[in-house]
Amino acid sequence: MPATYQTRVSPAWVDYNGHLRDAFYLLIFSHATDALMDQLGLDEAGRARTGHTLYTLECHLNFLAEVKEGEAVEVRTQLLAHDRKRLHIHHSLHCPGEDISLAQSEQMLMNIDTATGRSAVFDTAVAQRVQQLADAQRDWPAPEYVQRLIGMPPAK
Repeated sequence: MPATYQTRVSPAWVDYNGHLRDAFYLLIFSHATDALMDQLGLDEAGRARTGHTLYTLECHLNFLAEVKEGEAVEVRTQLLAHDRKRLHIHHSLHCPGEDISLAQSEQMLMNIDTATGRSAVFDTAVAQRVQQLADAQRDWPAPEYVQRLIGMPPAK
């Protein structure tokens, strides 16, 4: 699976335990969403042309392994499903070239008309790129950390 986004863990992102701070996992995934938008034609020029952008409606984040200062990391993105206005995606954080996932994030994104602040059908060119991505990933296996619920067994 190709990388959507790559970065190195900045010293400013590390907490008192020497690990990547919780919020910065989401920052890295947010940058990966920006890279996905670029790939789909919602880069700066595409947003100006269409008046559309993506908003994150929901996000689930699973922390699976420690990430340390200075480590190189990459995000791999899978389009799980889509309709005329939404993308259901999965980001997975890895050391470059490694299969083991450091963190995973399942997200629901909505296409928004920036003039009205309301949901909108994808522009035709963007919708075509979304479909091309879906077709290219059609046979990819479902990620392990998708559609999970948070909960605890009842106290006894």
